[in-house]
This record gives sequence, C-alpha cells and structure tokens, in this order.
Amino acid sequence: MTLTAPPRLLLVHAHPDDETLTTGGTIARYAARGVEVILVTCTLGEEGEVIPESLRGLDSDHADQLGGYRVGELRSACSALRVADHRFLGGIGRWRDSGMLWESGGRAGAATKAHPRAFATGDRDEQVAALREVLDELKPQVVVTYAADGGYGHPDHVRAHEVTMAATDAVPSVLRVFHTVPSRTALEAGLRRLADAPGMPFEMRPLDEIPHVPDEEITTIVDVAEHLPAKISALRAHGTQVRTWLDQRHDGAGVAALALSNGVAMPVGDHEHFVLASGEPEGCATGLFGGLGVSGAVGQS
Repeated sequence: MTLTAPPRLLLVHAHPDDETLTTGGTIARYAARGVEVILVTCTLGEEGEVIPESLRGLDSDHADQLGGYRVGELRSACSALRVADHRFLGGIGRWRDSGMLWESGGRAGAATKAHPRAFATGDRDEQVAALREVLDELKPQVVVTYAADGGYGHPDHVRAHEVTMAATDAVPSVLRVFHTVPSRTALEAGLRRLADAPGMPFEMRPLDEIPHVPDEEITTIVDVAEHLPAKISALRAHGTQVRTWLDQRHDGAGVAALALSNGVAMPVGDHEHFVLASGEPEGCATGLFGGLGVSGAVGQS
C-alpha cells in the first residue's frame, strides 16, 4: 500500500492535557518526521481539579474560568509538540467537561450532576457529525483515540471513544484507528524505578491500583525517547492539572514522574503504546504508519 496524499495523523482527546499525558511523545515524534498532526479536543476541561492553590479561584465552584485558562495551556502545549492544526470539536465551548469522581483502583466514575452541555451526555449524533466533518476535510490516514473504557473510565474519554469509532467507520481516507493504552510491563518497570528514586515527591500506589492493559493486547510501540524534552515542555504547560518531577540522576534528560490532582506517581517512559482497533495490521508493529508505504522523512514508522 502506498499513500498518495501527505501523511496526516489525527488524535481525538477529551480535555486539554490528555493529548500530552498519553500521546505527547508520539505527537512530537511524527511532527518531527514530517507528518501533519491534527488534534481535536472535545471540551475545555472546565471541571478539572486545579493543583496550584493560587489558581483555584478559576475552578467551576468559584469563578468558573478554568476552561478559558486551559485553552491557553493547550496552545502552549501544542506549540511544544508542534501540532500543525488544533480544533475543538463542534467549535470552542460547544461541549463542556462532564466532570468525574475518583473511584477505587485509580478509575474514574461519573459526576453526581451533569451540566446541560456536558459532553458525555450530549447529542452523540451531533458529535459524530462534527468529527466526521473534520475527517472529510482533512482526510487523515491514521486516527488515535481511547479504548472503550476511556483508559481509566472518565465519561468524557468513553464518549470520545464512541464518537471517534462511529465517525471513522467507512471513511475512505482513514486506513487505521488506534487506541492509546498504558502497558503493564512499562508501568511496572517505571514504578520500580520511581520506588528507588530518592526524593520522589508523589504517592506510590501498587501496580494493580493503576489502570493498564496486558502487553499481549498491544500491537504498536512508539519510541519517543528523542522527544521527551518536547513532552516535558508540554506537560509543564498544563500547570493547573499536572505536576512533574525530574530525576536528577538522568541529568535532566527525562521526566521521572508526573502526578495529577490525586497526587499519585505515574512514570513517564521512553515509549508510548497503542492497540490497533481497525485497519490493515500488516506493518503496524513498527509504528502507526508502518506498512502504509509512506516514504521520505516518515519512513515506515
């Protein structure tokens, strides 16, 4: 198979910061290789839990200005990752962050009260049509979103999965759809390193209390080691939602850990992991574009 159009990678994420947390290295890698990277964000992240005390007045229980603030954070992150084209699904502010509640095992559940514009309870057909419009316009060959459980259960992640799978169905330009997933082996190894790192400031949790998938389910591993500086910069851009910690034993070359508002340590490693959800499997083990006949800077990965 040979691509007859410029290579394009489109990612569908629920909130600002999700693009960096799970796929930031992948975005930076493919952007550096000449792929046009398009990011679609479904909400402004208005219901996020603000980490810095000095900014908590922005949250939905106070001034309710967090969404606008996070738009600026997302712009900075997109610049760090070299995103070519960013859009909010349906236009900026069309759907609102649905919120969530932390549950056991590091999973998220639905909030007790949904906003009238909540993404997770919005008109799914309208959402699918909005994404299909973007797909028809930009014609990406590869699309990335979450697995059916949204990675950790957040209702907006689950809806983003549903919308993406429905919108990409039978779109001729889309040759592959991938789900971004956390690898059990990579997570286990990363947690071991963090446990041995002196001064690591975040809470350590057992492996089975952090969502992950068995490695036999993973079809594609993307090496992002060269692009960790870009991912680090993008993580730092999302300062209301993410804390990062540099392990000085790495001489500042990598991030040892990040933590969200729950304060739980998450290792940030040299690889990001995906499951092929639809499309041609031949060659996908070498990369998102592997086997698709892409030439030049993109190569076969």
